[in-house]
Amino acid sequence: MTAGNTLTQLASMLVSGDVEVIDLAVPLGPTTPLIKLPPPFKNTPAVKVHTISNYDDDGPFWSWNWLELGEHSGTHFDAPHHWITGRDFADGATDTLPVQKLVGPANVIDCSEATAADPDFLLTADGVRAWEAEHGEIEAGSWVLMRTGWHPRNRSEAEFLNVTDNMPHSPGPSVDCVEYLIGKDIVGWGTECVGTDAGIAGTFDPPYPAHNLLHKNNRYGLASLANLEKLPPKGAILIAAPLKFVDGTGSPIRALALVPKG
Repeated sequence: MTAGNTLTQLASMLVSGDVEVIDLAVPLGPTTPLIKLPPPFKNTPAVKVHTISNYDDDGPFWSWNWLELGEHSGTHFDAPHHWITGRDFADGATDTLPVQKLVGPANVIDCSEATAADPDFLLTADGVRAWEAEHGEIEAGSWVLMRTGWHPRNRSEAEFLNVTDNMPHSPGPSVDCVEYLIGKDIVGWGTECVGTDAGIAGTFDPPYPAHNLLHKNNRYGLASLANLEKLPPKGAILIAAPLKFVDGTGSPIRALALVPKG
């Protein structure tokens, strides 16, 4: 089958519903939970929506708004320039990254039972290898998504951030997990939590490996994903396109997945 025929078939399957489009984003608005950094660090402000006109004297036939929001608000994309280790890549900002990498196969690793029992659960390299033994190897150029069942907590900031004793507690990857996935030549890594790292990742060596190591190797991150339980372990296509902010370090996104029905 030629590439043209493949795309024609995909278009037909999208129209017929044989390929479903799954929404992987959480709602973005003034109540969306955002990461909270301790003093003296600055934080992303809450999302604000300002009316320009709403079928009124300022614009009788149209309604539109202007927004205040951080690049890393809600379901969002981390570009390499987000972290000091990735700051020197010429193609590491949201307006320079290669768009070919923003659409690709998704590997979804289900850790939801383990995270339900332990919010500090870490996916390790051995855990990934065990998943590959069951589902097949992670391909170069693909995405890896950690399914944890965490996204319903997004309705409550306290539950989503899960801070106790001044430490956030949420699942994520271990250092050796990130190292292993980089060795598999993945495009990027995604989670359902407020950031791509585990809550306790500041205590790791190196700290925050999903940020530190992924961006050091010009890879991408996705955070605050939703509905990963609707994706198969393999077979979905992820679409994760950030806004084309000039020199942007990240962007809120409407992440989507194409999934064969049934």
